[in-house]
Amino acid sequence: MDIALVVVAAAVLLVLIRSIRIAAEWERSVVLRLGRFHRVKGPGLYLLLPLIDRVAQVLDLRIQTTTITAEQALTRDTVAVGVDAIVFWQVEDAQAAAIRIANYREAIERVSQTSLREMIGSTDLSRLLADRQAADEALRRSITQKTADWGVTARSVEIKDVVIPRELQDAMSRQAQAEREKDARVTLASAEREIAEQVLQAARLYGTDPNALKLRQMNLLYEMNKERGATVLIPTEMATSLGAVVALEQALAAAAQPPVRPNQMP
Repeated sequence: MDIALVVVAAAVLLVLIRSIRIAAEWERSVVLRLGRFHRVKGPGLYLLLPLIDRVAQVLDLRIQTTTITAEQALTRDTVAVGVDAIVFWQVEDAQAAAIRIANYREAIERVSQTSLREMIGSTDLSRLLADRQAADEALRRSITQKTADWGVTARSVEIKDVVIPRELQDAMSRQAQAEREKDARVTLASAEREIAEQVLQAARLYGTDPNALKLRQMNLLYEMNKERGATVLIPTEMATSLGAVVALEQALAAAAQPPVRPNQMP
């Protein structure tokens, strides 16, 4: 009797040990009862009925990454490019991922690959190069629409690199250089036009006011000799005009002084 009780207790203990399961915080266990779906269990401790329940699959609910590559894919404007991207996806419905598809990891990779080629074929090269974020979002939506029935969602997609042919790179480089040269010429022409307008305004001012022209001549002489001493030969007319300007300045200075009252005289 004692031996039988020990055997029975050991068997019960063994069954209990085999029935106790533990799922990590990021894991979900899909349990089948008599071959039919029973429930999703986890995280933590859960029990299985011996010979009745079994764990069909343990799924990881953390965000996963898949690298995809499309080589020699044609854009909408028929340019062969190579694109590398990373897909960040996550299992949201453990039941659907375990029951509706045999291998959801492989399916995600295949769907992402085909969606990448579809996105490239529906996008022009210029847009693909200029607006990576729009291409990422379009690819993410395409993948999510195809994997939603499996309980899998694409969180984000990031295009790492876009490889274009060498000949096209040279042509685009020459085009960019030509655009920069055109902008530089337009800027230079605009600056020259503004300078010409200012010179024309100055000429009109000098034509209407001779004193302004004489002052400008004096300023030019000063600028010519302010850094190094030199002897400058001035034509007679210019010297006469400079003398007139000096006399005018002296007269203006004398007029600006206050008059002297009689009681202030010595």
